[in-house]
Amino acid sequence: MKRGFTLLETMIAMMIMTGALIIIGQSWSGNLMRLEKSRLNTDMAQLLDRKMAEIEMTYRGEPISEIREEDGGDFGALFPGYTWEMTAKEFEMPDLSGALMSKDGGVDEMTLLIIRTVAAYLKETIKEVSVTVSFQPKDARAKPIRQSVATYFVDYTKPLTLAGGSAGTGSGGPAGGRPQ
Repeated sequence: MKRGFTLLETMIAMMIMTGALIIIGQSWSGNLMRLEKSRLNTDMAQLLDRKMAEIEMTYRGEPISEIREEDGGDFGALFPGYTWEMTAKEFEMPDLSGALMSKDGGVDEMTLLIIRTVAAYLKETIKEVSVTVSFQPKDARAKPIRQSVATYFVDYTKPLTLAGGSAGTGSGGPAGGRPQ
């Protein structure tokens, strides 16, 4: 005498199998989303690196005054949805005089003059350049994804003139006024 599955046993087996398929489907979906996000982050990092290298090559050997304040564009048909922006600004050294004045005994005028002179010199010789790569997903409601990187261009050719008229040309940098 052969005995088959009852309707109840078949229904329970179907529910278990359906639950397992739902769990497998969700894990595949999650993995696909993580892979897509990883690909997007890798593409953005490579595009940032490429654009920063391009900017460094463009302005190498040029005075920092030639660096544009703003620039931007896209990456063409190979990378649809990706755009880039570049901003450049003068280096702003924090004002240290307040912190030094609050110390016991304060600080003398010569030290304050040197700090102000060095801060002005750094403002003239260093420029911060930031590049941002953005990706706008196809879904118009989604926020753009952005990644940024910054570097500093330094003009080593400008002399540092301290109070009293002594001048120095700086040391440790490459010759020829090449920004780094």
